[in-house]
Amino acid sequence: MTHRQRLSMIVTMLLVALGLATTGAGAAAAAPQRQAAAPAVAVPGVPMTGGFTDAAGGAGTFAGTFTPTSFADQNGALVATGTLTGTLTDAAGGTVGTVDQSVTAPAAIAAATCRILDLTLGPLHLDLLGLVVDLNQVHLTINAVSTPGNLLGNLLCAIAGLLDPLPSAGALAALLNFLLALLNQS
Repeated sequence: MTHRQRLSMIVTMLLVALGLATTGAGAAAAAPQRQAAAPAVAVPGVPMTGGFTDAAGGAGTFAGTFTPTSFADQNGALVATGTLTGTLTDAAGGTVGTVDQSVTAPAAIAAATCRILDLTLGPLHLDLLGLVVDLNQVHLTINAVSTPGNLLGNLLCAIAGLLDPLPSAGALAALLNFLLALLNQS
């Protein structure tokens, strides 16, 4: 795997972690004997869909992609700036127009799970005054899901991550911009 492919995979994984991307780059083929020039790596576009009310009052649709170009800290929140391109289609299936413009949108953190407990008990054999209890191996895993509305999952993930350092939106934006710059080098 080349340096550019590794960087592309890192940026893709970060975007997935931020909830901005749903697909990643494919696995690299076996390395050739000679080092070849690395092809230009494009930042992956994120599929975007939506709806609107067309001029006739019908349900129109939007289908396109958002390609991030930079990240920033805006009042303590991480935002992504990029190019939104796509097509607006009316209820009858006709193209109403196209979009190709710069957009700034909040970069939401994807739903996360955190491991609360991972307990494995070996086989157990008890003989209590003639009462025999046999228990095979037990593997108990408890994960908390941290998303809006999951009060207990949010609380347990917050407690489990109390000692984890959380980067600020500005630090995260700087890291993502650095990775974008590396990918866009020719």
